[in-house]
Order: sequence, then structure tokens, then C-alpha cells
Amino acid sequence: MDKIRILIVDDHPIVRTGLRTLLGAQPDMEVIGEAGEGDEAVERVVALAPDVVVMDVTMEGMGGLEATSKIRECAPDTKVLILTVHKSVQYLRRALEAGATGYVLKQAADTELAVAIRVVHRGEVFVYPVFTKVLLGDLAPQEEEEGTSATTDSYDSLSPREKQVLQLVALGYTNRQIADQLFLNAKTVGTYRSRLMSKLDLKSRPALVRYALKKGLLHSAASPRPGQA
Repeated sequence: MDKIRILIVDDHPIVRTGLRTLLGAQPDMEVIGEAGEGDEAVERVVALAPDVVVMDVTMEGMGGLEATSKIRECAPDTKVLILTVHKSVQYLRRALEAGATGYVLKQAADTELAVAIRVVHRGEVFVYPVFTKVLLGDLAPQEEEEGTSATTDSYDSLSPREKQVLQLVALGYTNRQIADQLFLNAKTVGTYRSRLMSKLDLKSRPALVRYALKKGLLHSAASPRPGQA
């Protein structure tokens, strides 16, 4: 069995050592490198091509969210899992906007981190449970304008292809990856993406992820198979 190859990014050496010990004890995981700040993290991702990056948020120089965006641009196959002390919903939303597919609090690393790594590695989204209601809109009524009021009828109005693109975007795939999987070009995927977000009245990726969670689209371990438009 191939192990999940992990890069740890944190500006505290003692934290990196603890995470390496924790993850090294997992039979299906291998820590292949470390970085102490964002710029170094991007360089290590390019050099090592890890499956998953465990990323801190607050670091000297380039922070974790900016580094996440750059990693998603230069290595779209690498998943980024945020591991942070920040309990702020705003940090969570910014992480999703940057392209992260997981968010775990450091206080829960011993019980949640390994599970989260497996989840994001297989293409799903993992969010620390305390934030689940927020993503679903229960604790964020101000997000109504971002599509939390979208109805079942709105979803039913999507074409089969738009539903596929919706799920893959919510799972963290880039337009290029979706195009490769569905045998389309990236421009066409962009058109489907814009169209479905307009139909569902979604104005941001976090809103799209919340909607997909609400519809139960992120619980399947398998990506949808290419279908007909």
C-alpha cells in the first residue's frame, strides 16, 4: 500500500517534531519533509510533490493562507490541510477561499489530524466539527445572500454535467483537473462553473462548499464518473 506523503509546515520546530512523531506512527503515512514558513513550503512542494501539506496559518514572512493559494496554483494535485490555533470563522472561510480542503484546530490534532489527512487525501473536504453548523449556515445568517437559501428546485435545475462540476469544485479540484477528468477543456469547465453558481445564487467557493455539504455531496469517497452534458 502506498503511504500518504506529507509535508509539515509550521514555524515552531517543537511543533513540527511533535507532528512528525504523531504522523510517523500512522501505518499509512510518511512525513517526507518540513518547512518553517510559506516561501519554503512552496519550494518544498515543488521539489517533493507531497500528497498532503499540513499547513500552519500564522508564520513569519509568507503566511499559510498565501502559501496555500500558491501551492494550489503550482501543484494542484497536492491537498492542503490547515492546522491552526485560530477558532475564527473568518480564518476558516479565508482558508477555503485560498483552496484548502481541510481545517483542524491544533488542540484536536491528536484525535482529528490523521483522520483529516486521510479525508482530504481521497478528495473530500474535512472541517473540524465545531464549524460544521457554520458551513451549513446555521450560525451565519449573514451569509444568506451567498446561496444558503438555495432550494432543492435550484439544484434540480442543474444539468448532470453542472452537478458533476459542482461536486468536484467543492471537493477542491481546479478547473484544469475537472477538465481532465470530464474530458473537457478548462474554459468549458469555467463556463459550467459560472452557470451553476448563477443558478444556485452562490457568490464564493465557501458558499459553494457549504451548499455541497448541505446537499450531502461531499460524503462520497469516490469522485463522480464522467457523464453526458
